[in-house]
Amino acid sequence: MITIKQINYVLAVSKTLHFKKAAEICHVSPSALSMAISELENQLGIQVFERDNKKVIITSQGCDVIAKARDIKKKLDEITSLGLERAPPLSGPISLGIIPTVSPYLLPIALPCLQKDYPMLSLKITEGQSTELIRQVEQGMLDMAVLALPFDVSKLVTYKFWSEDFYYVTHADNLEPGETRIDVNNLDPTELLLLEDGHCLKDHALAACKLSDKTHFDVRVSSLTTIIQLVIGKMGSTLVPHMALEPLTGSFSSLARLPLNQLSPHRELVIGARPNYPGTENILHLTRLLSKSLAAHHYIGESQKSSFTDDFDLNNSLEFSAGKEANGISSQNKETRR
Repeated sequence: MITIKQINYVLAVSKTLHFKKAAEICHVSPSALSMAISELENQLGIQVFERDNKKVIITSQGCDVIAKARDIKKKLDEITSLGLERAPPLSGPISLGIIPTVSPYLLPIALPCLQKDYPMLSLKITEGQSTELIRQVEQGMLDMAVLALPFDVSKLVTYKFWSEDFYYVTHADNLEPGETRIDVNNLDPTELLLLEDGHCLKDHALAACKLSDKTHFDVRVSSLTTIIQLVIGKMGSTLVPHMALEPLTGSFSSLARLPLNQLSPHRELVIGARPNYPGTENILHLTRLLSKSLAAHHYIGESQKSSFTDDFDLNNSLEFSAGKEANGISSQNKETRR
C-alpha cells in the first residue's frame, strides 16, 4: 500500500531533483527516503526517477505519478485544513512564501509581532521569485505567498496589506543644487542599476518611471545590497521601494534619496492564496498584523497617507480580490502586468 509518507517523499524529490536536499526537507536520512521511494516504484512497477551520482531525472511515467501525487496531497491538505475553521486563528502550521525583495524588510518587523500575538503559530517560510511562489501556491506546496503587484496573479485570490512608492537613489555628487524631487521624464535609463530579469521589482521600478529596459551596464545581480554598493561607487543610480530605503541607504551619508514625481503608489503588497484555501480567517488576521506592523515602523508621507487610510481600515476586514481584477490596482498599472 502506498503511504502518505511516500507521496511526500516523491513530491520533495520532484521539487529539489536532489535526494539529499529532499531528505533534509522531510527530516529523514537520504537512505530512508531513497528506500521508501524504491518501495513505491516496486509497488507501482514503474520507475519514477532516474538517478545517478550527478543528477535526478523525472521519467515520463514519473511525471504522471507526480501529478497524481500532487492532487492527493492537495486533497489531504484540504482534509487537514477542515479544522482551521474551528481552531483559533493562526494557531497551527502555515507555509508562507515571500519574494526576496520584501522578506529582509518585512520579516524582521513582522515575526516578533507574530510570536507575541500568535504563540501557537508554526510558520514555515520559503523565499523565492514570484513565478515560482505562485506555482507552489497553485500546486498546494505553499498555503499562501507574499507578492508584489502589478503581477499576473489571475489564478489566486489576493489580500492587499501595503502600498508604497519608489525612491531614486544616487550619489549625492550627482544632484543639482536644490534638487529635492526627480522628474521621471528626465531619468536616463542607461544609468539605472536594477535587479536581474525574473525579479518583479525590476518591472515595478521601470513601470513607475515609464522606462524601457535599456541600461549602460549589463549588471545581473539578485541583491539590492550589491546595487547600493555600486551606487556608492558612482557606477550609476537605482530605484528603491520605501520599506527598503532606510535599511539599505540610511548608513551612507554619500547617498541622496529623492521621491519621484510619478503618481503613486508604485507597488502594492498582497498575500495570494488558492481560491478554495480554507484558512481565509488566517489570511485576514495575518494581513491585518502585517499592515499594523509596517504602519508602525514606516513613516507614510502625505502623498501616500490618504491612499493608505482609504485602502486599509485596520479595524475591519482587509480588501481582497480574485482573478485578474487585483485589489487596488489602477487601470494604468494593470497595463504593466506581465
